[in-house]
Amino acid sequence: QVRLVESGGGLVQSGGSLRLTCTVSTGDIFSVNAMAWYRQGPGKQRELVASITNGGTAEYADSVLGRFTISRANAENTALLQMNSLKPEDTSVYVCKADGILAGASPLTYWGEGVQVNVSS
Repeated sequence: QVRLVESGGGLVQSGGSLRLTCTVSTGDIFSVNAMAWYRQGPGKQRELVASITNGGTAEYADSVLGRFTISRANAENTALLQMNSLKPEDTSVYVCKADGILAGASPLTYWGEGVQVNVSS
């Protein structure tokens, strides 16, 4: 069974840092390609924060460019999101996504349950 496990959320003051971790438990049946972090604040649509391919190509939302860094540990099927210079508007539920191939044939997307990040002013 494929499962995404996220960790690292919490409460931090404005200007502080947090690091989010997402690890994909593949059950040896899911080959992970791209991974990404999304966020969804109260009353807002889910938005892409950052994504990274298994080759290391990263993309970022304009609102986090220069403050957040996404990285991969492919051998562990893990994506890290280092968040620096956090602002109150970064407060949200952060959700991990993994795209890949299931059982060598079917492309699928899996989502984590999300972690809460709160930034106080």
